[in-house]
Amino acid sequence: MNFLFSKFQTLSIVLFSTFLYANSISAQIAIDTIMTPQGTMLVYANRTWEYLEDKEFDGIMNDKVFEYMNSNPDLDFFQSWDNDMCYTSDLKNDLSKLKDTLWLCTTHDAVGDFHMPFDGVVTSRYGFRKGRYHNGIDINLETGDTVRATWGGKVRYAKFNEGGFGNLVIIRHPNGLETFYAHLSAHLVAPNQEVKAGEPIGLGGNTGHSFGSHLHFEVRFYDAPMNPEELIDFDKQKLKDENLFVTSSLFRPGAKPTDSQEHGETITAIAVATSASAKKYYKVRSGDTLSAIAARNHTSVSALCKLNGIRATSVIQAGRNLRIK
Repeated sequence: MNFLFSKFQTLSIVLFSTFLYANSISAQIAIDTIMTPQGTMLVYANRTWEYLEDKEFDGIMNDKVFEYMNSNPDLDFFQSWDNDMCYTSDLKNDLSKLKDTLWLCTTHDAVGDFHMPFDGVVTSRYGFRKGRYHNGIDINLETGDTVRATWGGKVRYAKFNEGGFGNLVIIRHPNGLETFYAHLSAHLVAPNQEVKAGEPIGLGGNTGHSFGSHLHFEVRFYDAPMNPEELIDFDKQKLKDENLFVTSSLFRPGAKPTDSQEHGETITAIAVATSASAKKYYKVRSGDTLSAIAARNHTSVSALCKLNGIRATSVIQAGRNLRIK
């Protein structure tokens, strides 16, 4: 009897909390509540969902970094958790004003091992380009190629961005960094979703301010962009060092998050030619199977799975580009 009463109490609390929460977020009404191992899921009439626990999340994923960045009120460094805003610092953060050195461990249990967002040819690097700054690295790919999370973390933003990024995914990581994945053709994750390093988060594309399919990849700290090549060796496809020493020299003086409006430029013919000679792709047709594709292209199912990060039992959709070489 006590056990039944306890379950009734718990259900009442969940339903009451659901009612309060549903009436506090843009008049969305939860039509169902599902208890899952990850938390209490609220399902809405527009087919979206979120966890009840997410309403209490303040975006702090590294207490020590947060304490350090807020230890000097004169610098006014700010970062919030917002699923609708690309940048959350209200354009105030100027990391060139950092006075000390902050040590970040880029690989540990909370973030998992590092994983390349995509194995492709770099076609444009970080730096000054055509009259303005390019805040990331452009990597050549084909529309439909799988883009993966560099570290484990939590998806803060996953939607179409009007500022030029197109379909964009932003992941905040426990190591203190955020990574941006822009110009995607499709999202494979949703806001507030937790992801692991190497997990598929989107499909490559050509959306937004982009001229040719590619991935625009950024690494940011408190909204300020840094050169991804400070951390990553894109030729060797690995981290340069598991230790990142964050100093003012990593950031441009007076840089603001909106400084870069052009996130993709024309992919040069030489870069495309280099990529084409090194790799080969096959566009999946209706009725295709992995075994048939493998036989047609003189390879094996296991090789296809390894190249594309899929399983032999994976469902492959018509129109997708599979790497076969």
